[in-house]
Amino acid sequence: MFYIAFLFICKSLFAQVPVNANEREDEAIYQKVDALISEMTLEEKVGQMTNISLMAIAEGDFWNKRDTVILDTAKMRDLLGNFHVGSVQNLGTYPFSPREWRQNIEIIQDYVKSQTRLKIPVLYAIDAVHGANYSAGSTLFPHQLGMAATWSRDLVEKGAAITSYEIRASGIPMNYAPVLDVCKQPLWGRIFETFGEDTYLTSQLGLATIKGAQGDNQSNPYSSFVCLKHFLAYGAPTNGKDRSPVNLSYRKLRQDYLPPFRAAIDAGALAIMISSAAINGIPSHADEYLITKLLKQELGFRGFTISDWEDVSNLVKTHQVAATEKEAVMLAVNAGLDMCMEPYDASFASDLIELVNEGAVKTSRIDDAVRRILYVKFKIGLFDTIQTDSDLYMDYGSPAFAESSYNAAAESITLLKNTNSQLPLGKNEKVLVTGVASNSLNYLNGAWSRTWSGVDTTFNEWEKETILEAIQNTIGRENSIYAQGTSYDSDVNTKQAIEKAAQADRIIICLGEIPATEKPSDIDALDFPNAQINLVKQLAATGKPITLVLVEARPRIIREIEPLAESILMAYLPGNEGGRAIADVLYGVINPSGKLPITYPKYNNSLWAYDHTRADERDKGFGYDAFDPQYAFGFGLSYTDFAYSDLKISNDTLFSDDSLFVSVKVTNIGSREGKEIVQLYSADQFASIVPTVKQLRRFEKINLQPAETKTVQFSLHPKDLAFVNAKNEWITEPGAFTLMIDTLEVQFLYQESSPKIENLPETMTKRRKKK
Repeated sequence: MFYIAFLFICKSLFAQVPVNANEREDEAIYQKVDALISEMTLEEKVGQMTNISLMAIAEGDFWNKRDTVILDTAKMRDLLGNFHVGSVQNLGTYPFSPREWRQNIEIIQDYVKSQTRLKIPVLYAIDAVHGANYSAGSTLFPHQLGMAATWSRDLVEKGAAITSYEIRASGIPMNYAPVLDVCKQPLWGRIFETFGEDTYLTSQLGLATIKGAQGDNQSNPYSSFVCLKHFLAYGAPTNGKDRSPVNLSYRKLRQDYLPPFRAAIDAGALAIMISSAAINGIPSHADEYLITKLLKQELGFRGFTISDWEDVSNLVKTHQVAATEKEAVMLAVNAGLDMCMEPYDASFASDLIELVNEGAVKTSRIDDAVRRILYVKFKIGLFDTIQTDSDLYMDYGSPAFAESSYNAAAESITLLKNTNSQLPLGKNEKVLVTGVASNSLNYLNGAWSRTWSGVDTTFNEWEKETILEAIQNTIGRENSIYAQGTSYDSDVNTKQAIEKAAQADRIIICLGEIPATEKPSDIDALDFPNAQINLVKQLAATGKPITLVLVEARPRIIREIEPLAESILMAYLPGNEGGRAIADVLYGVINPSGKLPITYPKYNNSLWAYDHTRADERDKGFGYDAFDPQYAFGFGLSYTDFAYSDLKISNDTLFSDDSLFVSVKVTNIGSREGKEIVQLYSADQFASIVPTVKQLRRFEKINLQPAETKTVQFSLHPKDLAFVNAKNEWITEPGAFTLMIDTLEVQFLYQESSPKIENLPETMTKRRKKK
């Protein structure tokens, strides 16, 4: 495939570049940037800090539902010419073809090239969060939570590379992705846009995304540059609702939520979107400590920060920390915001010009923001190549790209239950297929799919298969019976489904969650609507064996119906190829290998993540059995079985200047080939801050033939065992640790110096109770 060949060429070329080549390149870029800034007026500088929506320069009202977009010359003259706007983003109410994207962006670039004094190209950006989702006919991947369930760096990297290829085919160089919010709050409606609840897993898959998206050279025509979001802890709302307050200690912020951003910045991320939430009473967009001191100074971030949609205005309307929008602009820019997403007009620019002239915002702050923005524009080659040739993108929407999406969906699907090996199903059995998600591409794709909400069926690719259609194509229409059963929250024809069940050997019920994101995704409880629960209960009363397929943006409570199903698949939001992948798992073409990137709760108010503390486990009898999720983080079954043995460490003591090597043997003791995710956890036996019961440290996905054994080895360094102490400092404390892989455990000591340890303390020989 083109992607693989291109990636190989890039890696070969850049492997020979000297280490200091990037520094030399950046020095040359900054010389150009500083020369350009010296020529700019205040108005031109502030324009670079302004980001508008494409609809602000299109004919008609902003929110018009339209089937074509025509750019308005007068609006362009005002916003691009008079106000010197330097960035445009997203679209209106329908997905453009790549040709339409290129034409509109070319009009914008031609305007600034011919009608503005300094001819600074416009930076165009889009939300391409699971593929180039706003480009017609592009490849739609599983959403991030599903990608996380693959635990595959390679699949994530390849998906990001294809997404870059396809947004660049549309002439767009910047992507508002990935989401690096660690989310331990499953009620939050945007959890499906994250890599789940674990800091290390999120960091690793974030790095894979950046590697795939940006490659080795962000100015090549197949790479885009990422905009990380949302800084910081956006996925931890106290009440579980979107854009709601976050109340967390700075110690927890640093330890659990900051590392994915730190790793991504070190890997070359050039833009960061600020969180819409307030942390401990301070809106992130007005938080100088967060944006300037932590992000820019401590983490050394060299790119630019951008607000989320209208979030500077929300300092007045929502957070109420500013009396006027002008005051809100002052707070945000002085806090370190470099670019404002004010989608409708240039009011941000007007207010900021006044603030600088009044001395409320320093010119040096403006120059810093513009320097960061122009650095990125030069870095990605925007001054050299504004548009790209459509002939470079012959693989756009190709079967090969669709196969990559299918592979990701197939490896994401997580087998949660399989009583008496009910799955895979036999192709000669007659099945009833029912449930709101059984015959809908929209439920498979979720939000951010051709439209923001993802509920409009107008733009679906009808050649793609729903779950029902994929099952029919697998076993034949004569062996499949269909009744929808319910809508999302009300009965449609449950009685008819029950009647049809009499003709079936077994029942496949596809429960689902209506597509939604941001505020529309807010719900008050994780329960499935009664209509869907009742469908399962009434069909179970027929006595026919039931398979549940959960098509969910977040874990929904299934405690009452779980005992009624012989088998359960978690499908997440698997994308356009999800129907085919689900059918292939059901019928054994694919051996499922997904593992949960979240803890699946059993009760609405039992929402602990896996890395809780021992005190969280204290039960009513004063034992330690209170942590009782429906399914644990990292859990997932297979159609084969794996046995772990011979867990070894290279030394009983780890010193501060050394590494510890951990190995384990994994054997496929089943009858078919399968993939297993080997997960290494650690537990600190004692610490000055209450330790978690366990913490993911390493993982690797391996493939094993029947009877095959592989030895998997990991290395650990003292910094991998560190935590943030009461002084908000990262520290690795000397003491005893336990390492865990599957049900195996081994203990070791960490020492800062390296005297020989003759005897280990008795506490290290005790095995911790496996949770």
